[in-house]
Amino acid sequence: MTGESVECFNCGRPNPAWAQVCRSCGVPLVAARGDGAPSGPFPTDQASLISMGAAIGAILVAVLFGVLFSNFNPTNATVGFGTPIPSPSGSFVISPSFSPGASVPVVVTDTPVPTPALPGAITFGTVLDGATRTVSQPTDQFTPQAGAFAHSIAFAAPYGAAALVEEVARVAGDGSEKIVQSRAEGANNADPNASVEGYSVPVSRVYQAWGTGNFVMRIYRGDEKVAEGTFTLNP
Repeated sequence: MTGESVECFNCGRPNPAWAQVCRSCGVPLVAARGDGAPSGPFPTDQASLISMGAAIGAILVAVLFGVLFSNFNPTNATVGFGTPIPSPSGSFVISPSFSPGASVPVVVTDTPVPTPALPGAITFGTVLDGATRTVSQPTDQFTPQAGAFAHSIAFAAPYGAAALVEEVARVAGDGSEKIVQSRAEGANNADPNASVEGYSVPVSRVYQAWGTGNFVMRIYRGDEKVAEGTFTLNP
């Protein structure tokens, strides 16, 4: 160290004797003052100010580069602590062949819809008991040699109508029907206080009117269908 300068103990660079910090590395210096040395706590000469500014600028540049590099480093990913988003749940499954914009296929089951039970039931036969109005020899297969075509309609309670109307249709193999006796032609008197009613006609009469084949008979009380049954008139 000379009378005109002070060597920095950190970097070894010379500095004015009155300098309080090293103009090269910015480390504080302890030096003897001479005439004309700054009297304030901070140096005011141009060289010291430039040295201090350079040191501060270097520090800021280092900090800036550190921030930039930390943002580009994939290992320093930011972990957020927000409200978790629940994962969807449920049983709705989209087929792998489904594509956006396509219609969603509808699954149709073959479960039959039950038909409501009718209040009455038909029994067919060849003999009708006149006292009970019931069929005593039931069958749904008739031949031209049968003596009679009989049928009875039974209810759980009195049917409360003065007439029961019959409609008869021949059923084809494809399920289509052809009316052979309309409701207008099939009105029969009935006892409204009875729960069973029966009718009998010669079998030759029904063969002449309806022919042969498979048939369905529907019984109506007014406009309400109360019973239905099938039978066959064989050749």
